[in-house]
Amino acid sequence: MEQPADVGRGGKLGVNGFGRIGKLTVWHHVARKFFSEIVVNIGREAGTCMADLAHYVERDSSYGRLGQYLHGHRAATPISDVDEAGNSLTIDGVKVRFLKTNRNPVDLGWRDHDVKLVVETTGRFLDPTLPSRHPSGAVRGHLDAGAEIVVASAPFKIKDKGQPMPEDAVTTVMGINANDFDPRRHRLVSNASCTTTCLAHMVKPLLNYFGPKRILSASMATVHAATGSQAVLDRLPKSGVSDLRKNRSIMNNIILTTTGAANALRLVIPEMEEIGFIAESVRVPTATGSLIILVLDLQEEMGGDPIRRDTINTIYRQAAEMDPNRYFHFSEKQNVSGDIVGYPRAATIIEGHETHTRTAEVTFDLNSIPGLPDSVLDAVKHHVYRIPITQAVIYGWYDNEMGSYVNMLGDRTVTVAEHMM
Repeated sequence: MEQPADVGRGGKLGVNGFGRIGKLTVWHHVARKFFSEIVVNIGREAGTCMADLAHYVERDSSYGRLGQYLHGHRAATPISDVDEAGNSLTIDGVKVRFLKTNRNPVDLGWRDHDVKLVVETTGRFLDPTLPSRHPSGAVRGHLDAGAEIVVASAPFKIKDKGQPMPEDAVTTVMGINANDFDPRRHRLVSNASCTTTCLAHMVKPLLNYFGPKRILSASMATVHAATGSQAVLDRLPKSGVSDLRKNRSIMNNIILTTTGAANALRLVIPEMEEIGFIAESVRVPTATGSLIILVLDLQEEMGGDPIRRDTINTIYRQAAEMDPNRYFHFSEKQNVSGDIVGYPRAATIIEGHETHTRTAEVTFDLNSIPGLPDSVLDAVKHHVYRIPITQAVIYGWYDNEMGSYVNMLGDRTVTVAEHMM
């Protein structure tokens, strides 16, 4: 098979963590071959030998075998040159080296491995305000260890709420505000989350069409596949844990939890600051494949065309047709979550078949507005008005692991690497 023209052009890539996102990130970049070598820090021994690590790399309960992912169902194993002494193996011609000694980013020695770009996937080091040598570790530690830029596979979480976002940190979603990344000053880049990525692509076309003034309020709930934070079976909570639900079995329960998608959305779409917005999350017993239910209250224009289901679907259909990156998709098929697992580079897939709208009139009484001067009331003939408001309910699918998030994280990583050349 002919190799892409940019094969190996990105040099070496570092990946910290080898859980769900870390492992699938390796899959993505092995297939893409933009980087000549991948250095993965797992921070500990795994199994009994390198063959056990190769076994973990090659198989995945959600996406099948690595060989099938790379070359189809007839493919043989793509893993070769398993080197016990060198802690390395080769996947489809790309060397992957494993570091097993340290977990604190500052101790990872990226400089010694000629790694300038690191993808942080552990979910532990997300506070950009902490110093590099913080006792518990910090994302800035990667910079002290030799990396020039770090891409985090989750939203930044500043523990001290009084601290502002540092000038060298930025949050981006591909296809939304990717150009906010400035290679001259940004050293820490958050790729937001899978949910924020889907939500941003659902909201942006509506903002472009209606503007923030006509979107009176918005809410969303993500029906989200299980993650590593859920227990397989009920377990005793750790000391100090206040949310007891995450210790309940994800195999047997629907679990209410929280999401930071609303806060992250404001970072990538600043217009959302003008709109009242609330976000909730529900975890369900599936391995991957998630859904956002977005509810909007839209103000009708007096004398204009009413907002109907076809209005919303036409906005989304045209947005999908005009998306140069093909991140945004519109579907009129009747999908279930399994249909979108592995769907390539799809930030969101709008389920147009289930778009719903309903228009009602809201009574607005000027006399009920506190502090409104009598002169204003005297100046108008009527004090009670009925304003038409349309509520729209929209469904958007996303593969919270490989299909949407990891593929778009890969695009972000490659575009950052290109700026570093």
